[in-house]
Amino acid sequence: MPINPLKITAYTLTNALGAGNPASLTALQNQQTGLVKNDFEGCDLNTYIGKVTGLEQVSLPMHLQKFDCRNNRLAYLGLQQDNFIQSVNDAKQRYDSDRIAVFLGTSTSGILQTELAYGRLQDNRLPTDYHFLQTHNVFSLADFVQHYFELNGVAQVVSTACSSSAKVFASAYRHIEAGFCDAAIVGGVDSLCLTTLYGFNSLQLVSEQKCTPWGKDRLGINIGEAAGFALLEKSNGDKGEIVLQGYGESSDAYHMSTPHPEGRGAAQAMQAALDSAGVTSSEVDYINLHGTATQSNDSAEDKAVKTVFGTKTPASSTKGWTGHTLGAAGITEVIFGCLAIENSFIPVNLNTTEIDPTTTS
Repeated sequence: MPINPLKITAYTLTNALGAGNPASLTALQNQQTGLVKNDFEGCDLNTYIGKVTGLEQVSLPMHLQKFDCRNNRLAYLGLQQDNFIQSVNDAKQRYDSDRIAVFLGTSTSGILQTELAYGRLQDNRLPTDYHFLQTHNVFSLADFVQHYFELNGVAQVVSTACSSSAKVFASAYRHIEAGFCDAAIVGGVDSLCLTTLYGFNSLQLVSEQKCTPWGKDRLGINIGEAAGFALLEKSNGDKGEIVLQGYGESSDAYHMSTPHPEGRGAAQAMQAALDSAGVTSSEVDYINLHGTATQSNDSAEDKAVKTVFGTKTPASSTKGWTGHTLGAAGITEVIFGCLAIENSFIPVNLNTTEIDPTTTS
C-alpha cells in the first residue's frame, strides 16, 4: 500500500569529489573521478582510495572537542555545506527541538581513534585523552549531531554495513508516521581507517586499480569516505518537491559478507520499495546501482535488477567517482540521485570500458 511521501527539504554531500553538492555535481557531469593512489597514513596497500582532502586540518568547536575523531570531523565538515545548518535551524523554528529526530548510519564510526590510541599505549594502558564513548562508539555520530544542533528528540544510529545510511530513511519515515517526531535529520558518515582498508584486503576484495563496476575484468573495490545529510519533513504535495516516495527492506541472511547469488534479498527490497511507492518498475527512469565492482556483488545485483526491472531501465554505479563509502554509501547514492533529478542527467559507469558479457541489466 502506498505510503505518505516525505519531502527532502535540504541535503548536502561531502566526499572525495569535494565538500558540498556543487563539487559532486561538477565531477559527475564532467566524469572526473575523486579516486587517488592510496596515501592514507599507516597503510601501505597498493590501491586507490576516495579520500576527503584537508580533513586532517578540520577542527571541531571547543565545546565539542570530546567528540574529536576523523569520523566526527568529517561529519562537521559535511554539515557546514549547502546551507544545511540554516535549513535545520529553520526547522527548529517550526518544531520544538525534541520533535526533530536524528537517524544516521555508519559502519566503523570513529574506530580510527582507537587504532591511533593503541599506537600510543602508556604502560599498556590506553591514553587518558582517548574517549571511547564519544568517538569509537557507534552512537557517537548521532550524539555529536544532536549536540551540535542542540536537539533532544529521538536519535538512532543504524550500523548494517553498506545499507546503513539507506535504512535511516525507512527509520525516519516510521517514526514520523508514528508521531514520535515531526522532522528528521537522516544520513551517514564513514571515514577511512586501517580496519576497513586491511580488512577488505584480507577478503581479497581490494583492487589495485580504479574500480570498474560491472566491468568484464573487475578486480574489486576502492575504499572511500563521505558524509551526507538530508532533512525530511511531511510533504505538502508542492510542485517540484523531491520526496521519499517509498522504501523496502529485506534480510535473506544468506552470508555475512556475500549476497545471495541470485540477489533474492535485493530483489525483495526493491519490489517492496516499488509497492510502498505505489509505482511499477516501468515508471522508474534510472537505477543507481550499489555496484561495488566485486565479482559476487555485481553478479548478484545484476540478477536482482533483472528480476524486478527487466533489462531496459537505465542503470549505473557511481563507485568510480567516490569509491565504496561503506556506511555512507546509501546517502551518497540518494544525493547523487537528487542531483541527477534536479539537473536532468544520468551518471555514467565511470572507469568501466567493457561490460561483463554475463550480466544482463
